[in-house]
Amino acid sequence: MMRAIILDYGMGNLRSVAKAMERVGFSVFVVSEPELVRRADLLVLPGVGAFKDAVENLRRLGLFDEILRHIEKGKPFLGICLGLQLLFERSYEFGESRGLGVLEGEVVLLPPKVKVPHIGWNQLWKSKESSFLEGIRNGEYFYFVHSYHAKPKREEIVLTRTDYGVDFVSSVEYENIVAFQFHPEKSQRMGLKLLENIKRRFYG
Repeated sequence: MMRAIILDYGMGNLRSVAKAMERVGFSVFVVSEPELVRRADLLVLPGVGAFKDAVENLRRLGLFDEILRHIEKGKPFLGICLGLQLLFERSYEFGESRGLGVLEGEVVLLPPKVKVPHIGWNQLWKSKESSFLEGIRNGEYFYFVHSYHAKPKREEIVLTRTDYGVDFVSSVEYENIVAFQFHPEKSQRMGLKLLENIKRRFYG
């Protein structure tokens, strides 16, 4: 059984993520100790809240470098919500903060013309075909809660986009990384389908 390590760094309720992943067949462990991260087959970085606080917590717990080490080894990585944003070089939430820098680009506030935060169901529009999206039709609805969004420099990493007054990137795929701005664990049947696809892609 594939061992999924969910990082607990004090940024959000992880129970719903763990339950959803267990439901599709992952063996799930929620940890905050760096030495336990090294046992992960799949490393999961979820999170809600401020980018700057998240980076500070990850560094304080010794998890920042462990995430980079895991990704550099080519091991599977899943980012959810803030976990997607942290992959990029910088965010401008409460001043400029440096992220993991695994992906080129930055994280910016949604435009002033829309209601912030963006909360609720919205559609995914595929930017490319991927086994991660197998069985998920264009225009399917997923659940979002966020005020900031990622602006990648490289279009080829963009998996899906979503329209909310701006055409923003709602998921990315790059080598051993997949990450979502939305919450698959709160997206009911389609969210579980997405997690099943991740399990099949990374574990067979």
